[in-house]
Amino acid sequence: MAVYKLKNPISENDVHPHLAARLLERGITLDEFNITLAKGWPADDVKEGTSGKIYVFEYEREWLGKIFAEKEVSVYYKIVDGRVIPLTAKARYGRNFRRKEEIHAL
Repeated sequence: MAVYKLKNPISENDVHPHLAARLLERGITLDEFNITLAKGWPADDVKEGTSGKIYVFEYEREWLGKIFAEKEVSVYYKIVDGRVIPLTAKARYGRNFRRKEEIHAL
């Protein structure tokens, strides 16, 4: 997977150990986190004071014993003094997830 370049990408040093464990548990890489930040569309399930983005990746790989066509990654963060502070992320595995174009067409 080609890494999409962010001006200030999130690094391992920016990730709290609890979040690092959740990313591993949910199968989300730092590259996917950063790509979602850069290319994702706004999540509509954020709490006040928090931002979120969603991006759908072509996957075609195994996760927990099943092959999935796509992976939808949602990342949640706050902006503090101009810096992105990662809070959490979640992943859904499946197919035919709505893309940005489809959501905005509704």
